[in-house]
Amino acid sequence: MISASPLLDPTALTGLVDGLVEHGWCVAEGFIDPALCLALQRELADLAQRDALRAAGIGRGDAHELRRDIRGDAIHWLNRESLPQRQYLAAMDTLQHALNIELYLGLFEFEAHFAHYPPGSFYQKHVDSFRGRANRVVSTVLYLNPDWPADGGGEMAIFDPAAPERELARIRPTAGTFVCFLSETVPHEVLPTRLPRASIAGWFRRNASLNGLVDPAR
Repeated sequence: MISASPLLDPTALTGLVDGLVEHGWCVAEGFIDPALCLALQRELADLAQRDALRAAGIGRGDAHELRRDIRGDAIHWLNRESLPQRQYLAAMDTLQHALNIELYLGLFEFEAHFAHYPPGSFYQKHVDSFRGRANRVVSTVLYLNPDWPADGGGEMAIFDPAAPERELARIRPTAGTFVCFLSETVPHEVLPTRLPRASIAGWFRRNASLNGLVDPAR
């Protein structure tokens, strides 16, 4: 039996773990408490207004570079500086525990950042970790956009790991919707958005010392 945080939907938590086992990815609508989503969305809006976001790049360490033709979001790493951040990270602790108990993944920590996509921006198809070269194991995305319209764009497209040109799903970035997938194997893409798009991207990681790897971005 999986025990859930009061900020998580317990039924969705069980379904999320099952979906990750069966397909390598899963989507849970209404996964996070609506009041917490709203508080996080307001915090991100405040960060954007104060010009406290920085342009996101691609690659890690010496290979890091800004490529606006590939990725157009601006980010701010979660650092527990606010109550909503601490509440969200506590909910992710609950999910990490469930994944370790049910799937024996050996997840050691969670890192996450706010992501703001201005109108017209996107993120081309990619995977979040290359096999044997990093320690990100499970990726997460929480959407923070209330009442996202059908024509708003900005969906996440999920592709078949065995046939990366085959699209499996498009996920509208509506507040409370949570996506979880295996970092090394599931290609995904953020389609061009027509409206400002808010989310939190995160990664459950193994301890680098367990496999001799060092992640230069940490």
